[in-house]
Amino acid sequence: MSKPFLNEDFLLQTEAARQLYHRHAAPQPIIDYHCHLPPDQIAQNRQFDNLTQIWLYGDHYKWRAMRANGVNERFITGDASDWEKFEKWAGTVPFTVRNPLYHWTHLELQRYFGITELLDKTSARRIYDACNAQLRTPAFSVQSLLAKMHVETVCTTDDPADNLEHHQTLAVSGFGTRVLPTFRPDKAMTPEAADYNQYLDRLGAAAGQKIHTYADLLGALRQRHDHFAAHGCRLSDHGLEHIYASDYTEGEAAAAFAKARGGYELDTFEINQLKSALLIFLAELDWEKGWTQQFHLGALRNNNSRALRQLGPDTGWDSIGDFSQGRALSRFFDRLDSQDKLAKTILYNLNPADNELIATMIGNFNDGSVAGKVQFGSGWWFLDQKDGMEKQLNALSNMGLLSRFVGMLTDSRSFLSYPRHEYFRRILCNLLGNDVENGELPAEIMPWLGEVVENVSYRNAKAYFGFEQGAPTVQPVAEATHV
Repeated sequence: MSKPFLNEDFLLQTEAARQLYHRHAAPQPIIDYHCHLPPDQIAQNRQFDNLTQIWLYGDHYKWRAMRANGVNERFITGDASDWEKFEKWAGTVPFTVRNPLYHWTHLELQRYFGITELLDKTSARRIYDACNAQLRTPAFSVQSLLAKMHVETVCTTDDPADNLEHHQTLAVSGFGTRVLPTFRPDKAMTPEAADYNQYLDRLGAAAGQKIHTYADLLGALRQRHDHFAAHGCRLSDHGLEHIYASDYTEGEAAAAFAKARGGYELDTFEINQLKSALLIFLAELDWEKGWTQQFHLGALRNNNSRALRQLGPDTGWDSIGDFSQGRALSRFFDRLDSQDKLAKTILYNLNPADNELIATMIGNFNDGSVAGKVQFGSGWWFLDQKDGMEKQLNALSNMGLLSRFVGMLTDSRSFLSYPRHEYFRRILCNLLGNDVENGELPAEIMPWLGEVVENVSYRNAKAYFGFEQGAPTVQPVAEATHV
């Protein structure tokens, strides 16, 4: 007899799994320590007009599925009406079976809107109208949605040149969810980009100084790092193909920067030297402030040049890359560790072939100073689905300490993505519960496994990032003026 779809025991195959989830995982609040939610929409407590706006705008996962289903770009990122775009998505949903989108779509309809009807082209209008009616109520404003899902802390992703005005507004607003910035300096590390000098001008303006030299760049980054810290920031983040760990001198880095600032193209050797120098400098800043540094590794971006020209970056044309990771990671961490300047670190791996590499690499630099100091981060992007998360959890379990894991995050731009935490927690509980039922773990330790589930779902992250210490003191900081 088949089980009901998405019932209360979804993904939970054993009685032990059900106990672990319902008693221990489900009640935990959410700490979303990495996401791409727009802070201005949180501060403004945005109310979306319809389901397409909150569900389809900017969702690369859905866009890719629609393209694969033969949907014309007009109904994805083009000028079709919001209803026409939703109708095309609804017609695509039945074809997403065994893709995590099928689960996520119906979880989100259930958890936010109480809708259990399956979405397809025949139900599209009913579901669209029912959801739109709810979206117009105060209970579906952005801040209400975060409260509804028991989101305790959100860490957004922010460029060093951002002024963080929306975080300042939220800090004094009385909103119950803590919203903190995350320092993402990727653009400062791309001397090969065509708009690099324009970005440096913007960064300099934010820091209140001109950036002429490499020393100027370091000074501007330090000023912005301090500014973020004053606004409660506790994490940095880097989106890289791989870690940069070339040998360099400060003079070589300065010369490479001067060449780039002068508008000249750098060769690969110079680019690697400059990126390596900047990565060490930024890592040392994180260590000085006791922040956690995050590295999202392995994405091969903007593969379709025609689509890039027509639609721009971040529109759904990226994939898993096959970059070499191990040697550079070892060199980078060892350089910092040898000077006792290695901050708490999370490594997110996009290529599942590297899971064991990452799981063993973190053990080389866990020095006993902090439990789980160097973390193997949760499955991300193409791997934040059942198979990807199980592989990450198994690799970490086999070669590290699952019980010290800081758990799941959304890594999403959508305010309807929080059921992904539930999805992760059910998968975690099912793995542990199955081990008990199979006799691979003793039933006598079920109370301890309950603590592990609570820790991985919530408490480890709260302690690791220092959120258990209460809300940070956010200092009013005058914006720098252009000098």
